[in-house]
Amino acid sequence: MADPPIYSIGAVASMIHVPAATLRTWEERYAVVQPARSAGGHRLYSRADVEKLRLFAERVREGMSPGDAHRLQDAAGGAATGSPRTDPEGSILILLAERDPYAAEFAEFFLKTEGFEVTLALDIHDAERALEQRPPRIAIIDLMMSGGAGLAFCRSVRQAGILVLAISSLQSREEAIEAGASAFLQKPLAPLQLVSAIKDLLGESAYLRESTSTR
Repeated sequence: MADPPIYSIGAVASMIHVPAATLRTWEERYAVVQPARSAGGHRLYSRADVEKLRLFAERVREGMSPGDAHRLQDAAGGAATGSPRTDPEGSILILLAERDPYAAEFAEFFLKTEGFEVTLALDIHDAERALEQRPPRIAIIDLMMSGGAGLAFCRSVRQAGILVLAISSLQSREEAIEAGASAFLQKPLAPLQLVSAIKDLLGESAYLRESTSTR
């Protein structure tokens, strides 16, 4: 089974509309979640962590104090509630920088099936040209592309203000987050996890949209 995605604190803050400083306070004061840490000290959030924080934030927005929200979450065992709804199709451009042609074709198919527009690049030079010609909303970057040049490309893409989902066949989640990636997935990619991670980062997942639609 493919490893689940992990997210940076910046990505989580954007996903649930809570400042990163507030997330740190909730962690230190209430231990809402205890994310893993990279060697460099960066927080690494799991999908379960995001869901717990999303539910906690919902309760605070409804007028509950953080202390009461914490006690309620403890009493419920941190369980999440809410029923998902169908995600709408979109025409968001994704840059897929993938060194493996077969894996690229596979991922491209599933992304297009979900309604995304995809620009495919099989090496760093193609990816850089695609980035200049038409900046995407989000870039999926294989860190091992062109002999490992994907990590540096990840940094440059983030500097351009573009969301990055880093992927690799190696355990590179810490390096990816420290390079500025918003999320990391280990290959081989499971189609549903790939699409789910993309929709999380874009704020289009069912439970994230559920939490913001009534505000």
